[in-house]
Amino acid sequence: MLRNATTRLIAVHLLLVALSTAGVLAFLYWSTNSLIEGEVREVVNAELTGLSEDYQRRGTLGLARAIDRRLDSAQERDAVYLLTDAYGGRIAGNLEAWPPTVAPGSGWVELKLYRTDRKRAAPIAAASIRLAGGERLLVGRDAEARTLFGQALRDALLQSLLAALLLSLVTGWLLSRFVLSRIGDIARTAGDIMSGDLGRRVPLRGSGDEFDRLSQTLNRMLGQIEGLVANLRTTTDSLAHDLRSPLTRLRGQLAELAEPGLAEERRQALASRAVSETEGLLRTFASLIEISRAEAGLARADFEALDLAKLASDAVELYGPVASDRDVTLVSRGQAPAIRGHSQLIAQALSNLLENALRYAPTGSTVTVEVASAEGEASLAVIDQGPGIPVDQRERVLERFATLDPSRGTHQESQGTGLGLALVAAVAKMHGGRIELSDNAPGLVARLRFPLERPGE
Repeated sequence: MLRNATTRLIAVHLLLVALSTAGVLAFLYWSTNSLIEGEVREVVNAELTGLSEDYQRRGTLGLARAIDRRLDSAQERDAVYLLTDAYGGRIAGNLEAWPPTVAPGSGWVELKLYRTDRKRAAPIAAASIRLAGGERLLVGRDAEARTLFGQALRDALLQSLLAALLLSLVTGWLLSRFVLSRIGDIARTAGDIMSGDLGRRVPLRGSGDEFDRLSQTLNRMLGQIEGLVANLRTTTDSLAHDLRSPLTRLRGQLAELAEPGLAEERRQALASRAVSETEGLLRTFASLIEISRAEAGLARADFEALDLAKLASDAVELYGPVASDRDVTLVSRGQAPAIRGHSQLIAQALSNLLENALRYAPTGSTVTVEVASAEGEASLAVIDQGPGIPVDQRERVLERFATLDPSRGTHQESQGTGLGLALVAAVAKMHGGRIELSDNAPGLVARLRFPLERPGE
């Protein structure tokens, strides 16, 4: 039972309730007794002052008559008075004799004394003074009623503590059921996911409490995991499909190369095609590795301040000869504040966008690399005048191995491996940004957006 979470939760709840309730009740008992005792002392001190004034005005006999009148009052049943001479001889009051342990003026005392109207000792709380003529005056209150009240108060508080403990057992059980039921939801969901149901999610109860917020966080995490697993499956299937043809061609070329008596010219042609096929496979694997590194964020340690305008200018200079060969004008324009990023990966993403744009840019058209900034973001865009991408295909072409249907028109991804734009999207995501594809009418605007570096970062 000690290893049971329900038992531990109830025990902790019971202990906390017991300690807190006991503390509150103890304070209530102490404050109540202190209040009663304080009021009794104030009354006794006031009576001592009043009787002293009676003594000063009327003398000993006048004081004795005042004490007798107070004892005859129905409201003074718990009052205790004793007036004696200087030697302790009783003059007036309801005590049989002056207590030998009490010196006049010694302050507040509590002791048991015999009253003349009772046959047993009663607890007395009193104070005393010595009068001007040597007489002794003791005034107090019978504390028996207060003692009984204190006992009744203790009993009531103990019963309250017992009731609180019993109630805490019930509330602790209900609390444990509530908490463990929410944990049970998470455990059952995790078990279903381990069994292969990646679409399962932790149920929400709509309370908006910490458990619902935790469930929402876990569901977002599970959604990302499901997306990664689906992406892995898609990548694996696509990789197997897309590599089958080049590997089959490569196998056939190598098999033909191994045939005896093959003409030298044919041998060189086969070897050249085999090398070309191998280089294509290596490029595919290199792109996959770069995408995986970008999605995992492994390159964040190499982030540095980047000038996007200079990056664009360098890319235009690098691809200028290619553009000239195809009778395409390649220009760059715009400025933006520096961003934090990985220079090599952003340059690779820009190269992919430029290669796609130049590959299908019409003769005599212009490809523009635009740098801009707005609303806390810097952007790097490649704007072409080619065939563009249909609106319903723009999300899909950002996935790995996604290619457009050739019947929909010629486009940059239609003859490639489908990894170029996937790498661009992965690089943008690694930098906390995104890629946007929009119409240029005609053509395509492929815009990378990056968050600007905030002061102090």
